[in-house]
Amino acid sequence: MVASLKRNCVVFSLASLLLCGFEGAASSQTIAPRDGGTTALPAIEVPAPHRAQPPRRPRAPVITQARRREPDAPPPTEAQVLASKTATLDDARRNIFAPVGTSRYEFSHQAIEALPQGTNSALDKVLLQAPGVTQDTAERDKLHVRNEHGNLQFRINGIALPEGAGAFGQFLDTAIVGQLDLITGALPAQFGLRTAGVVDIQTKTDAFNNSGSLSVYGGSHATITPSFEYGGTAGQTQYFVSGRYFGSNLGIENPTPANEAIHDRTAQEKGFLYLSTVIDPTSRLTFISGLSNGLYQIPNNPGQPSNFTAFGVSNFDSSLLNERQKELNQFNVVAYQKSGDGIDYQLSYFNRYSQLHFIPDQIGDLVINGVASDVYRQTFVNGIQEDTAYWVGYAHTLRFGFSVSAERSLVNNISTVLPLDAGGIPFDAPFSVFDASAKTGWLLGTYFQDEWKITNNLNLNAGLRFDQMYQYVDANQFSPRISLTWKPFEGTTFHAGYARNFTPPPQVLAAPTNLALVQNTTQQPAVSAHDPVLPERSNVFDVGVVQKIYAIPGLEVGVDAYYKTARDQIDDGQFGAAYVLTAFNFDRGKNVGVELKSSYTNGNFRAYANLAWARQLATGIVSNQFLFDPDTLAYIASHDTYTDHTQIYTASAGVSYLWDSTRFSASMIFGSGMRAGFANIDHVPSYTQVNMGISRDFFLQADRSKPTTLRFDVVNLFDRIYTIRDGTGIGVFAPQFGPRRGFYMGISQKI
Repeated sequence: MVASLKRNCVVFSLASLLLCGFEGAASSQTIAPRDGGTTALPAIEVPAPHRAQPPRRPRAPVITQARRREPDAPPPTEAQVLASKTATLDDARRNIFAPVGTSRYEFSHQAIEALPQGTNSALDKVLLQAPGVTQDTAERDKLHVRNEHGNLQFRINGIALPEGAGAFGQFLDTAIVGQLDLITGALPAQFGLRTAGVVDIQTKTDAFNNSGSLSVYGGSHATITPSFEYGGTAGQTQYFVSGRYFGSNLGIENPTPANEAIHDRTAQEKGFLYLSTVIDPTSRLTFISGLSNGLYQIPNNPGQPSNFTAFGVSNFDSSLLNERQKELNQFNVVAYQKSGDGIDYQLSYFNRYSQLHFIPDQIGDLVINGVASDVYRQTFVNGIQEDTAYWVGYAHTLRFGFSVSAERSLVNNISTVLPLDAGGIPFDAPFSVFDASAKTGWLLGTYFQDEWKITNNLNLNAGLRFDQMYQYVDANQFSPRISLTWKPFEGTTFHAGYARNFTPPPQVLAAPTNLALVQNTTQQPAVSAHDPVLPERSNVFDVGVVQKIYAIPGLEVGVDAYYKTARDQIDDGQFGAAYVLTAFNFDRGKNVGVELKSSYTNGNFRAYANLAWARQLATGIVSNQFLFDPDTLAYIASHDTYTDHTQIYTASAGVSYLWDSTRFSASMIFGSGMRAGFANIDHVPSYTQVNMGISRDFFLQADRSKPTTLRFDVVNLFDRIYTIRDGTGIGVFAPQFGPRRGFYMGISQKI
């Protein structure tokens, strides 16, 4: 019976088992046997089934509600929201002006600060560190890109700035630069008129946090240059303002190898203003304004012979000459940008006023040169520019736009000259002649281009440009442009392109001369032909590759080759004692070159090196022939002649390292020498100039974002005496030497 009960308790369900156990444990039972007796049974206990206990978990600490909740991120400030909108619009603007299929060399603001002299260095000195950029003198715009005479275009935030009348002054200051690109090669159709290179400046976009700096810098040659900059945000408007004064006893190049020039003091002021207001998330209005004003003494070259007698003076000490020049440049830009629905466009109005006045030493210039020219040049330009980028699906981006500008130029030349007697001998009876030219000219241009993504790695950019000029000469041209960009591998970019270019002469340099006014005087030319200056028409072929070397992280190398043929090639020169330029045309020209570039960045270490080989040759003179003597004119007519600004080899290199708030830097430029001698058949000796610098940030305040920076720089470390020009060659009037060794110190304070 007991066994049966046990079996039943095992077989039954859990509920039955529990019931059996419960009843057995509750009491003893008596069961009557069949014989009538009774048998006592033992009590039966069925234990409850064993249940496995889960593993014990560590007791969680008691966390208050405040501690359990993650802290909320602070809402973005109004300035941060505005900065985000501005960054989006900046990206859209870069899409409008994308330099597709070109060769581009970049300078960030940090890279400029890492150069010796930093942002105290003039813009031309920064550009000399790019491949194929050659150093020249002040009246020759201080540099040449790919051996071109000028033909350089400056843009601020995509807006082309018109040329002025100035020679010495550089109206832009490096303090405004956020990103500086030198764009060369076969330019897309959107880039017209000046096509040797485009200096594309993006203004500082990280300077609107209600901060700025004060600095003073100076040293050798009695140089002093205080400056300031400040930027901030007010509502939906960002603003930036900067100013600089520059005073020095080395205003322009010294005509002698001496350490100090005679009569070479300069005083210059520059100012810049940037305002940008975001109207809504897709549009903004920008105003940019700049001003530069410069006074220059023309340096004297002692020992010049006295060749004439004027006002009873037949012997004049050339070290006592008092020639001067004044320059003024001002520009304003208003731009409206809109972005959305696959269309980005910018509409701009711009103007620029420029003035130059060369004041001679009337007696000294007459006695030494036989002429004293008081030259005044003035130009005022107004224009409109519109550029659009339209994204058509994934494969095509259409870009199109137009520009219209009107220029009013005035050129006055009051020359005091000596008359010639019947035998052609000058005699002491000075008189003045007045030659003036005023002109309102127009430049019109329009373009259309398509950037076609054939594959993910292959882009074709094809376009057509039309330009029309109404100046001293009326002319026009359709200019096709095409380029391919191929990226076969990660880090490898090939480009190849062709561009047909149309380059009008600078209107103020193309003003005609009335030769009848100087007949039978010391200014009468030996050649009487003076055909008008023509626009240049050229074909440019360019091919290059840039490669990132992944085996050496941070290393990038590149090579670019170009070939240009030109008809009516524009050039200019200084023909006379006045430090002003006059334009002329070669009949035909060709320009060929190869550029090698490399850069390496590893943390706080940066290095670069560039080398260029180039030649520019031209034949025949077809305008302003009176500027040349008969022998030179005849030689150029029958020979391929080097242009005066040709330099066969040009190189630059630099290195910088930031160590514990201290930056060490060095830079170098090398030139094989520009042309010299009769018809430029010779060249001046080669040269190398090395600069070095050191700067350190000191954190004297609790706010480490506002350091005090001290710097020390040495220009021409080895005091190499070298000649830029020797006073001979086509259109070269006076010698100029490179700077002697100079020591400079500065202090700046972030505010």
